[in-house]
Amino acid sequence: MATALARRNMQRCSWPRSELDILYHDREWGVPEHGDRALFELLTLEGAQAGLSWSTILNKRDAYREAFVNFDPAHVARFSAARVERLLSNPGIVRNRLKIESTVTNARAFLRIAGEEGSFDRYVWSFVGGRPVVNRRSGHGDIPAKTAESDALSKDLKKRGFRFVGSTICYAFMQATGMVNDHVVDCFRYLEVSDELAGREANAGVMRSGPTGMGRTKSRS
Repeated sequence: MATALARRNMQRCSWPRSELDILYHDREWGVPEHGDRALFELLTLEGAQAGLSWSTILNKRDAYREAFVNFDPAHVARFSAARVERLLSNPGIVRNRLKIESTVTNARAFLRIAGEEGSFDRYVWSFVGGRPVVNRRSGHGDIPAKTAESDALSKDLKKRGFRFVGSTICYAFMQATGMVNDHVVDCFRYLEVSDELAGREANAGVMRSGPTGMGRTKSRS
């Protein structure tokens, strides 16, 4: 109980307000994610958020997982028009036809990329050189809505047939998946996330050399 109370009172980024926001911030946001299914989930949820609050989406997350078969892209890619129609009557998700239809078409594009590149993970992380961009934001006002890297990712995803992947959505996705560490420097998670990454790299025998990757590498091999 004392540990939970102490954690509740720790200094963190300013955007989490609700209990669910705080839990997500403290456990997931900014932690490097490399699982293709989880990447598909977060890309879908960030697109669903367009015009809404992230709190709204978090409150609907379980319903989204149920509706979209735990975000299995191979399964979602086979959704029929009839199934899309049924989802439009599901009160647990955002009942926007374009967003629901885009989840199905995005799943198909997602699978094409995974097939071409070996994994969606390999593809998407190449836009930051394979390692997180560790920023030093002093406050929420210092965090941009998009960057050159999110611009490049958005442009390429659109070229490959994705929808609801504007640069702002892509940057939110990059923040969520730990492609960038945008915790403010006085947030207790800023160093924790960095230390967790360093520990994983040390365990994997990864040698650190040079600055954090900025921009897309020419090769993903």
